[in-house]
Amino acid sequence: MSETFDFDRLINRRGTFSYKWDSDADPDMLPMWVADMDFETAPAVLEAVRHRAAHGIYGYTRVPDAFYESLIGWFARRHKFRFTREDILYTTGVVPGLSCTIKALTTPGDKVVILTPVYNLFFTSIRNNGCLASESPLVVKDDRYTIDFADLEKKLSDPAARVMLMCNPHNPGGRVWTPEELARVGELARRHRVTVISDEIHGEFVFKGRRYTPFAAAPGNSLRESVMLTSTSKSFNTAGLQIAAIITAAPALRAKIERAVNVNEVCDVNPFGPAAAVAAYNEGEAWLDALIAYIEENDRTLRAFFAGHLPDFPVMPLEGTYLEWVDISALGADSRTVQASLKEHEKVWLNAGMNYGEDVGRHYLRINIACPRSRLTEGLKRIEAGLKRLKTA
Repeated sequence: MSETFDFDRLINRRGTFSYKWDSDADPDMLPMWVADMDFETAPAVLEAVRHRAAHGIYGYTRVPDAFYESLIGWFARRHKFRFTREDILYTTGVVPGLSCTIKALTTPGDKVVILTPVYNLFFTSIRNNGCLASESPLVVKDDRYTIDFADLEKKLSDPAARVMLMCNPHNPGGRVWTPEELARVGELARRHRVTVISDEIHGEFVFKGRRYTPFAAAPGNSLRESVMLTSTSKSFNTAGLQIAAIITAAPALRAKIERAVNVNEVCDVNPFGPAAAVAAYNEGEAWLDALIAYIEENDRTLRAFFAGHLPDFPVMPLEGTYLEWVDISALGADSRTVQASLKEHEKVWLNAGMNYGEDVGRHYLRINIACPRSRLTEGLKRIEAGLKRLKTA
């Protein structure tokens, strides 16, 4: 008999020091912004954390062999992608891992190529390492983002370009890159001697008809020439437990990254991270499959709502992630202005698209749909009221 999970249950997160829910003191604010789910994590993860907490001593923690074994087993079983224990480094999170990898591969003043719009902390990690962001804007074709390979090659051919940051699947915009697209990126990067660092934290959120392909698994690509970062933090809602993996099969490159991890002092994890990750990878697959089906239904709910109530605001097709990307160009206002207005008047907090690229995100909003359906429905009503108010103003 298959397990059932209650994703409709509303859980009060206020007063838990939640970054998502406690960053605004207004009790009526409905946050649908930062990529953090409003679902209790998988039962196996809860049990593992409770068991570890019951011990009562939370000292310095070694990462056990079980962490590496569970990660390797998950990717081999679920994604038919294999790597070894020696390929893996651990750190506190994917963003610290990105920053350390940039530090290891660049010197200040180098350029890092990114496909924009893209996750806002890519910009931060690049800037904090003294590098420059070289943006290759994605283009909209058939209502979804595609890569402008001519422009990408131009950016990769720049002698100052040392690294390319990929977001696979892509945040925002929800693209699940195909093996052919990833292979072409890899071929261009090799041609111009640029190392690809691929953030694959959303890799589990892929809907029917699509398949997540690790960058290094695409034809012609490999972990010998690239770096992959992953974590349970998005897929199992464990971001606060802080553990992630940096994976590469290039020994010299891995040694540089390991040095940067230690220099940046993001090499110590808390006692709960490894326990949670092992439980998630070894026992959480049924829960994750049910969660993805629930989020896919949330996506259908949002699309039907926009089609029926807000037809002037196109929603980009969501192939993966739980982050909707909505075109608000009909308002004629920039996304930061619209985001602030919705937050002030309708008490709904979304992400301004400009956070992900000033120009390419100027007329978009990002909506987090990883919440119980009743909460999503309430948020959609508030968004409708706000967009209609602004459109008639």
